[in-house]
Amino acid sequence: MADIIMFGILACVVLAAAVYSVCTKYIMRAATALIFVLFGVAGLYFVLDYTYLGAVQLSIYAGAISMIYIFAIQLVGKRNLQGLTEQFKGSRVATGVALTLVGLVTVVGILLKNGFFYAAELQGNRELDMEAFGNALMGADKYQYVLPFEFISVFLLACIIGGLLVARDNKEEEK
Repeated sequence: MADIIMFGILACVVLAAAVYSVCTKYIMRAATALIFVLFGVAGLYFVLDYTYLGAVQLSIYAGAISMIYIFAIQLVGKRNLQGLTEQFKGSRVATGVALTLVGLVTVVGILLKNGFFYAAELQGNRELDMEAFGNALMGADKYQYVLPFEFISVFLLACIIGGLLVARDNKEEEK
């Protein structure tokens, strides 16, 4: 019963912070709300006894990725952010809804084609083998994910260096 109550509290925190992150006009408040979302998701992993995923969520997403977002926001500067408001246009909203529906249909089609729902019924309440999950995340064989993790880290490093170069060029132009 305590797990269900904790899940409900964390789900409410995640949903409220996500909505606030999207709806606020202030970018630092949005980044702070995003950090609350990521911490809440890590809490959900811990409630489900997936400690490895919870630790990864805390260290990589709530820690590193959030700091990169805040670092990028600080690089942009107040002059570029002042008066920056997004106007909702009917065509953009319609395009966004259409793209969302295309994405939803694609995902559901892939799930149906691969028999995901049927496989989930057959599996029942069996627990996920965390050793196999860890090997899949950190292995270098086919359908394993250590190489995409390494690629993403190099990509983020390139983004940080690019952001520093852009910020330095902007400062030189201001002088």
